[in-house]
Amino acid sequence: MTKPGENPQELRRRDAVIAGHVGDVNTARAATSNEDPSVRASALGALDRMDELTDGELQEALGDSSPKVRLRAAALTVGRPTVTPALLLDDPSDEVVETAAWACGEQGSVELDTVARLGELATGHSNPLVREAAVAALGAIGHPEGLDAILSATTDRVAVRRRAVLALAPFDGPEVEAAIHRASQDRDWQTRDAAELLANPD
Repeated sequence: MTKPGENPQELRRRDAVIAGHVGDVNTARAATSNEDPSVRASALGALDRMDELTDGELQEALGDSSPKVRLRAAALTVGRPTVTPALLLDDPSDEVVETAAWACGEQGSVELDTVARLGELATGHSNPLVREAAVAALGAIGHPEGLDAILSATTDRVAVRRRAVLALAPFDGPEVEAAIHRASQDRDWQTRDAAELLANPD
């Protein structure tokens, strides 16, 4: 029973979270269809905690009407090679795109189209957090098709170029060596440290 002043939807969200800790699969699964996005997002996490979240449920959540749910779903694709977060790389929410890019990097092996899209995000997205996440993902994936975007990102704003230097780790060649050399003289000390780490890995 709801007490005066208590938010019914917050109580449902709490119930969904608790369900994940006590093994109540039915409550968690029922909450995935709640009208409140916070409840649905919590329900996904609860099912995942119990290893009861199916690929089909996760795939459906990637297309949820709420960015809050899509964000949670994108993060939960990590470790699930049959469910790709790549479709969210074109999401209208920058936060969702950022998380989807990170998740693609965590998955490691992705389609070439995904590498190309990450390259576009790394060099052309207006949000620097998205560019940073995309360039980090390209480094984690390590596909040669992503190298040009990483090299381009080494001239971006500080946080992005620092990440881009680290993303060069899987690659070699004269253009990579030149980028690392430039980074070793960067005005940002963390970028210089990143370059030093790559130049002298031992």
